[in-house]
Amino acid sequence: MSADTPEPLPTPFTTLLAPHRHDAVVNNSEFLAFAERADMPQRALAQLAALRARYPDASHHCWAYVIGAAYRFSDDGEPGGTAGTPILRAIQGQGMDHVMVVVVRYYGGVNLGMGGLVRAYGGTAAECLRTAPRLEVRPRRTLDVTVPFEHISALYHLLGTFDAARGEEQYGADGVTMAVELYPEDLTSFTATLRDATRGAAGIAPATALT
Repeated sequence: MSADTPEPLPTPFTTLLAPHRHDAVVNNSEFLAFAERADMPQRALAQLAALRARYPDASHHCWAYVIGAAYRFSDDGEPGGTAGTPILRAIQGQGMDHVMVVVVRYYGGVNLGMGGLVRAYGGTAAECLRTAPRLEVRPRRTLDVTVPFEHISALYHLLGTFDAARGEEQYGADGVTMAVELYPEDLTSFTATLRDATRGAAGIAPATALT
């Protein structure tokens, strides 16, 4: 890839806007599902550790996470394939990414059987994710924009018009330089509009960093 060719952006994904919980009771067993955004495996495992500490007397702490191409799951003592895999499938079935789900079980004295466990763990996890607030993460590209002082108001106006994220500002003798983060589809229009608004006085260059 040449120096003039921008690196491909990461793929957009849907994750959780905030941590979410859903509880269910199945044949006297309690299933407490906790879902949270996790951008790194360490964050997912930290959530698991926190729930183990919060519910130390639970029968099982079963879990799964999906972070891009990476995924892991655990039955935590339940029969193989009856807990971790259904939780993983619930995440995938809800179209979620960068997500950790832990289902805490308190055994209620009634054996659920293999099929019952699959339905209980998978169903509780799926309902937790289905009812959770979601966030679409769309990567942006960063431009380094420089405008003379007399055109700063025009730049600020365009930031709102294009739903741009405003980065650090640096002031110099000839104006202000700012990192501006834009969705890829807005790059061409933003550039043309800013140049028109500043009568060609704006300096616009792609930054190397991705957000």
